[in-house]
Amino acid sequence: FKVDFKGTLYSRPFWINVTNPTYAPQIYYEDINNDEKKELIIILTKGYGTGVLEQKVNVFHIDYNRFGEVIVDNPMAIVNKNIKSSLSQSKAEITIGKKHYVINVKKLGLIPETIFDEINFGSIVKYEVKNNKLIATLYPQFSPGAFVGSIIITYDYLDKMYQAKTIEFHQDK
Repeated sequence: FKVDFKGTLYSRPFWINVTNPTYAPQIYYEDINNDEKKELIIILTKGYGTGVLEQKVNVFHIDYNRFGEVIVDNPMAIVNKNIKSSLSQSKAEITIGKKHYVINVKKLGLIPETIFDEINFGSIVKYEVKNNKLIATLYPQFSPGAFVGSIIITYDYLDKMYQAKTIEFHQDK
């Protein structure tokens, strides 16, 4: 990849994006850290398929002609550090901080043999910039094709990197 930003060309030889135009790189130029300077955010899609979407986000701080990439904490690391979960044939439990959610797995009508041993959070990882905030969304999966809601991670700039400010679970009705 070559990024032409304000007349200067930056090379990113190890970036990957699929060739499907539906998943073309998304480019945002917004102030996502409230410093009154815009950041360049580029979201790449590394892979996709039925029940799978893998994206990577790259954030650049631009000041005084410096084009510096900033670390964004991996959403799977955030999930592993902050979410406790369990899954059985009858119920699923997700705990984020003091909030506890219980889902009746039997009501989902899943074939018991297809239910995973544990909840899979990593098959869909999607990024977006909304209301000047960087957001990652993951979809908890109980079995192939069975998603029951979404984990929404809103990032904040802290200690020279983008870290989770809030983590929420939105359950499907």
